[in-house]
Amino acid sequence: MKQAKQGKVMSNVIDFLERMGQDAQLRQASQREIELALADAQIDPEIQVAILAKDQSVLERLLGHVNVCCMLAPAKEDEEEEESPSRDDEEISLDSVIRVMALAG
Repeated sequence: MKQAKQGKVMSNVIDFLERMGQDAQLRQASQREIELALADAQIDPEIQVAILAKDQSVLERLLGHVNVCCMLAPAKEDEEEEESPSRDDEEISLDSVIRVMALAG
């Protein structure tokens, strides 16, 4: 039940932020007008404060969101030519695990 409520809260916040991004009048509105719009959208008071302060880190924390960044890059030709386990081989080398962990950061 708690996850359903958190999902509804996040959905309301995302809907509001999307509306704010699409509505030039709301984007240019006064602080008071934005406060009224947030209250009308039934956004929790703590989240309202974070939105009004434009504090992304607090907003992410309140929503239980963690930024995850991942990058994939093609291997250099000389690395591809090195002996590597075939796709049929289920054995994973420690070196390949370390590379994946380093890329994942």
